[in-house]
Amino acid sequence: MGEYKAEIIAVGTELLLGQIANTNAQWLSQKLANQGISVYFHGVVGDNLERVKTAFQLASDRSDLIIVTGGLGPTDDDMTREAFQAITNNHLKEDEQTIDKIRGYFAKTKRKMTPNNRKQALVFENSLVLQNSTGMAPGMIVDFNGKKWVFLPGVPREMKTITTEHVIPYLKRTFLLTSVIESRMLRFIGIGESQLEHELKPLIDVQQNPTIAPLASEGEVAIRLTAKAESKEKANELIDKTELSVLEQVGNYFYGYDSTSIHECVFELLKSKKLTLAAAESLTGGGFSNEIVSLSGVSQVYMGSVVCYSVYSKQHLLGISPELIEVHGTISEQCAEAMAKNVCSKLNSSIGISFTGVAGPDDSEGKSAGTVFISVHGHGHKGEMNTEAFHFQGDRDTIRTRAIKKGFELLYRLLKDL
Repeated sequence: MGEYKAEIIAVGTELLLGQIANTNAQWLSQKLANQGISVYFHGVVGDNLERVKTAFQLASDRSDLIIVTGGLGPTDDDMTREAFQAITNNHLKEDEQTIDKIRGYFAKTKRKMTPNNRKQALVFENSLVLQNSTGMAPGMIVDFNGKKWVFLPGVPREMKTITTEHVIPYLKRTFLLTSVIESRMLRFIGIGESQLEHELKPLIDVQQNPTIAPLASEGEVAIRLTAKAESKEKANELIDKTELSVLEQVGNYFYGYDSTSIHECVFELLKSKKLTLAAAESLTGGGFSNEIVSLSGVSQVYMGSVVCYSVYSKQHLLGISPELIEVHGTISEQCAEAMAKNVCSKLNSSIGISFTGVAGPDDSEGKSAGTVFISVHGHGHKGEMNTEAFHFQGDRDTIRTRAIKKGFELLYRLLKDL
């Protein structure tokens, strides 16, 4: 068999209500990718027999390997077995090893075993039963109309154990898997998603292996490169070549790989260049400081921040002159520069950064919501001062988040050039 189309279906109303996250699908996708199996679809369906049947029928029509998590418990709303039985007429039987385990559990705990507990021991005839070493309900693998169905408990610990102990070895044996899928994330800042996609359009238009997928997040973008090959080394060689082509086009905006964050990069640059940083925060109210102090070891480079939200605190904590505020206001380039310069002096740091602006929803000092000034002062490095004005869109939290991300971007560019 060539390309295997895999699909993962999670059964459980609690997932649709947002009461728990569907981490099972993420984990399973990663494990399947490691074996060279592409997951084409993720689905979540509530505890409703007709809807589960519909989801199963759709999966059967379009996928080669269907993995179902959840709905194998003892209660009436656990209806994975019933739905599959309804569309296949596959009969159920009681698995002796499982029922013995259930009886033993209730005897050991001196609890009464209710009739519905027997339901967890029901398995499909002619299925491969996957014993559950960490729970009650076993997993199952069923062949039907040329498709492989894998049924797993929804409890993450049980699902992971059965997958690791039974499912992955079975897939290796049955499908004779000879390839792997590798992914690498390239992270960029200072360029929008649409511009990034435009710059890379010639590469994206001819993509095959690896594939190129732009991804956007708050204040930055990423490119996911995914390659399929007979080995991890070969897949990474393919990714390396495509990465070089990508960076030839947009390398000026690149800052890191995979889970690396921009504030981690700033921290590492400060550390490697033996520089210190301090912040003066009005608009961001300590949010910038919160980001950077989340990193272990940051005390060696971060002197602290002054949260100066009011005019009084700007004057009395940072020493901003009343005359400057009277003439230019607190939401101005001049105030931002004075804040960045003065916090350097007050906290004896190499570099100072400041944030002042209007988070909204109302205007302030004649400035519209979203107006932000960020200033970076390189004390001791030719007295460099870089101040930029921005107009961010969104609600209060979005404006503050974007300002913080932009502040880290300005610091990153300054530090790279020092």
